[in-house]
Amino acid sequence: MRCFLASLLLVLLFGCEKAVDFKLDAAPPGLVVEATIDVGQSPRVVLSKSLNYFSKITPELLAESFVHNAVIKISNGTSTHVLKEYKIPLTGNYNLYFYSTDSSNFSTAFVGELGKSYTMTLQHEAKEYKATTTIPVQNKRIDSIWWKPRPGDTSEVSVLLKVTDPKGFGNYVRYFTKKNREPFLPGFTSVYDDLVIEGTTYELEVEPGVDRNGTLKGERSFMRGDTVVLQISGIDKPSYDFWRTMEYTYASVGNPFSSPIKVISNISNGALGYFGGYASQYRTIIIPR
Repeated sequence: MRCFLASLLLVLLFGCEKAVDFKLDAAPPGLVVEATIDVGQSPRVVLSKSLNYFSKITPELLAESFVHNAVIKISNGTSTHVLKEYKIPLTGNYNLYFYSTDSSNFSTAFVGELGKSYTMTLQHEAKEYKATTTIPVQNKRIDSIWWKPRPGDTSEVSVLLKVTDPKGFGNYVRYFTKKNREPFLPGFTSVYDDLVIEGTTYELEVEPGVDRNGTLKGERSFMRGDTVVLQISGIDKPSYDFWRTMEYTYASVGNPFSSPIKVISNISNGALGYFGGYASQYRTIIIPR
């Protein structure tokens, strides 16, 4: 009898389902900004247009999304420098475009410094966008880095780190790893605060950075013979909030039970993306075969 009632209940529930169709309007493309400045390095800005949610991503579509002829000014409070657009040829007759220091006008050029704040003003298609960031004083200290074999495996290894967090809350970091000839890649979860480890010395395992444009399979471990460079960058709260919400969005794609979240940008006038200052330090470890 109980089985019959359960079966009847399921039939009634499914029989009451109503198909709901959502018609999503095509949103006009918005400006996407990825702007950074690191200690000892020039500012670097990549501009593109957002793509339709249902777009089929192709190299041609990505190449067409770059934004050209924008006027970008970066100020450190003393000097204001107008950035220049550059082109990097890629394979397949494609190009990568970015804005950085104008090599023909070094009189107003500058590089990132610890503890300094920066303002970016961007003009494109009769619209103006603004953002500010700070390169924090990097107080978090990398004490040591080492490796050890993983149990039951002769080729995969774990890379471990000992770090000291200074007294006082508000030390935010983002990390990247570089394996051999690969570029620096951010971790799957790349940003952390110090709410739990404030003022302590702690150990943790470092996961390899991932290329979100490729497959994540097989990229979550280090191997014997790898040369690993670790980059840990102090960032300010707005940069942390952007990447925290952005990575939560990455992780929730395809999950019907995840809560919707808004990616927090520090760019004004409705632009997407962020302007972030980085206080980076590096450590290298060579894992023998």
